[in-house]
Amino acid sequence: MKPLQLSAETAVKLAKALNVPLEQLMHMPQHILVKKLMELEASEDKKDE
Repeated sequence: MKPLQLSAETAVKLAKALNVPLEQLMHMPQHILVKKLMELEASEDKKDE
């Protein structure tokens, strides 16, 4: 599996937002990354309410 095609800046921001090491983020399967991003967005939406 090849690493995700992300810019360095985006990868660093995602790693901080998802609270995962950068190396782990870069080798994370895309479907798992999408799931984690959806969970992150859902938790932010609940904070806004």
